[in-house]
Amino acid sequence: MGKINWGIIGCGDVTEMKSGPAFNKVPDSALLAVMRRDGSLAEDYARRHNVPRWYDDGFKLINDPDINAIYIATPPSSHEQYCLAAIQAGKPVYLEKPMSNNYASACRMAAAASAKSVKLVVAHYRREQERFKTIKQLLSDRIIGEPLLVRLDYATPPLTKAQLTDPRMAWRVDPAIAGGGLFHDLAPHQLDLMYYFFGPAQKAVGISANQGNAYIADDLVAGNIFFASGVAFSGIWCFNAMEAADSCEIRGTAGSISFEVFGKNEIQLEAKGRSTILSFKNLQHVQQPMIEATVQFFLDKGPCPCSGHEGAAVMQLLEAFIG
Repeated sequence: MGKINWGIIGCGDVTEMKSGPAFNKVPDSALLAVMRRDGSLAEDYARRHNVPRWYDDGFKLINDPDINAIYIATPPSSHEQYCLAAIQAGKPVYLEKPMSNNYASACRMAAAASAKSVKLVVAHYRREQERFKTIKQLLSDRIIGEPLLVRLDYATPPLTKAQLTDPRMAWRVDPAIAGGGLFHDLAPHQLDLMYYFFGPAQKAVGISANQGNAYIADDLVAGNIFFASGVAFSGIWCFNAMEAADSCEIRGTAGSISFEVFGKNEIQLEAKGRSTILSFKNLQHVQQPMIEATVQFFLDKGPCPCSGHEGAAVMQLLEAFIG
């Protein structure tokens, strides 16, 4: 392929700014078609974003001969059917996180891509953002010595009644669709960063509970990971808190790195007796660096930024925490 001509299956909220427009801003990439089950919404998206074609059937989009790569941005419960269809058609896939609503499904997609030699990238896009690449480099350079311990704390107030009746939010707390509520929606970003920084897990355990009983999914999760690299991770997620919290601290033998995963675009570094704040520019389209890396990979010009097997490993951690 000399150019990646994309088709998006599921042109909902995430594609409005985070990802969709970036497909036309990345070199050797163009957004050719979008799909949504409600054809009027697909047509509206195509009109507003100057996309040439729209569909109300994802399988028709996959089989469009002019499209040579598929971005799947539907809710997790439908990821597998579209991903396997695209793989069967021989078209590389960029798949939204979480990879699926369960680990077994993620494994099937990763295995199918390997068996068919079709490229699959999971959209853990923070890996390609400069802030998190800098953290990885600081760790690789042993600026804080040997990393030993990670502590993560994430909390949000409970969802309002209005949010729970909004279809754009309600599916995220339906385990049948999302896999495990807001934890499955947000924690993949955090846990994938831990995998990105420290490699595969040796052991993972956790507990979960539904404290607020506002919806079916659990709203409290706590978990621990011991990575094969020797780093210990401890995290807690509460979606029924009085106040919001977003903090992650990596402690080493000679310092620490602190940051927010979803908040401030900066890093606080404590090393050699000094405290330093590293700041980074906000991105207009947060997935653009990942999309660029994915395009390069699909064109055989760069490495895979996040494989299906890595995405499945993150799903395994999610399930280890919620039991």
